[in-house]
Amino acid sequence: MTFWEVLCLVVYSIIIAVLGVYGCHRYQLLRLFYRHHPTPVPEPDRFPTLPSVTIQLPLYNEYHVVERLLEAVGQIDYPRDRLQIQILDDSQDETRDKAREGAARLAAQKLDIEYMGRTQRHGFKAGALAAGLARARGEFVLVLDADFVPSPDILQRAIHYFTDDSIGMVQMRWGHLNRSYSLLTRIQSIFLDGHFVVEHTARNRSGRFFNFNGTAGIWRKKAIYDAGGWQHDTLTEDLDLSYRAQLAGWQFLYLPEIEVPGEIPIEINAFKSQQHRWTKGAVQTAKKVLPRIWRSALPAKIKVEATFHLTANLCYIMMFLMALLTLPVLSIRSQLGWERLFIIDLPLFSFATMAISGFYITSQRVLYPDWRRQIKYLPMLMAIGMSLCINNTRAVIEGLVGYQTDFLRTPKYGLAGPRAQGRRRKYLSRWPLLSVGELGMALYFVVALYHAYATGLYLGMPFLLLFHAGFLYTGLLSSGQRWLYRVA
Repeated sequence: MTFWEVLCLVVYSIIIAVLGVYGCHRYQLLRLFYRHHPTPVPEPDRFPTLPSVTIQLPLYNEYHVVERLLEAVGQIDYPRDRLQIQILDDSQDETRDKAREGAARLAAQKLDIEYMGRTQRHGFKAGALAAGLARARGEFVLVLDADFVPSPDILQRAIHYFTDDSIGMVQMRWGHLNRSYSLLTRIQSIFLDGHFVVEHTARNRSGRFFNFNGTAGIWRKKAIYDAGGWQHDTLTEDLDLSYRAQLAGWQFLYLPEIEVPGEIPIEINAFKSQQHRWTKGAVQTAKKVLPRIWRSALPAKIKVEATFHLTANLCYIMMFLMALLTLPVLSIRSQLGWERLFIIDLPLFSFATMAISGFYITSQRVLYPDWRRQIKYLPMLMAIGMSLCINNTRAVIEGLVGYQTDFLRTPKYGLAGPRAQGRRRKYLSRWPLLSVGELGMALYFVVALYHAYATGLYLGMPFLLLFHAGFLYTGLLSSGQRWLYRVA
């Protein structure tokens, strides 16, 4: 083999090794989950007198969902003399009128509600939350994004956990209002279930750091101030504040039995935009807080888990490079025997495919009686996860080099259940040029599949098919979203 062929194979093997390490980390999370999941969260003591709570509702162009949100919040069961509602509205469209009308209706029901409309989005969501916090009268703060629908008993069930003075934040599990809307929403729900069921449970119950997810969580106001308040130098202000608060000594608690349903993006470009924001924000947060974590006196297990948690998105760069190297490596491998091929491919199969499958199957088993029916979505879940490598590699690089971008909201449409509602939608996402690259990669993997077949490298073809299917699905839907979103 030539020098370049050897170099290509070495780089490819390093990529597989890195992905294998992160795959082992998934096994570690699964081990921690199964070790701690059977032990329920102890019942808390009860407040003799319920404390004051402020509910913050950050809005930005939420025309389709603001009325549903305000109706649900108005039904929350809590003493009205100890409840304050803040509508933190940065909208630039008719959402403002709907929000004001909704506030007037709740005020007529003797609810303490305040409409706060900002003319400039300084700090984006973090700035809105900080502005509201300065006027919040509650000792505790429940944050709800516009597309979530809390149950009336949410505060009565969760607030008593703060009788433990060390608790700074309580996070509840996200549900999915429109999980069955389409293939795309089903895949997203499985992604989210893995995070909320396995990751959060494993981290929180084992004494490691975990994070507030931006909504469906209650903060002790003092914990926010002790951590330095809401800051907007990252795109994931929730993740950033979570780590700073835990570094300040506050304990977090995860309550998976309390479900707060929200709406999943139905458009592929909205989903990709959301993934870009979360990925870039996690990288920004890693740069900001990991040095502090490693300089602290925290136990090694917390430092290691925080590192894996905040740097996991680097795997997208690895996957993108692996995809680009596919044809050169196939050409090299055609010169090798099947034994060497098997030795190289087995770690990738074991640590990536099996780890991901076990991770998400576990979450479905815990949540749904018909979990076996969800297994059929796993190949497409892996395919879409692979296809995100272009979109999220850009996010990782932007986060690493410090390239600043605006906080782009994820449009929601007030949908629940199967796709039955046909309404005009105000917030279709823009067509991204990146979809051309995804379609190009889909074509690239057609060539790779032909090469693998022609040279008898059959063991690698399932991976090639996953990459091809993911890039083709993502690229086609991204390009034709405005016409095809109904069948996304």
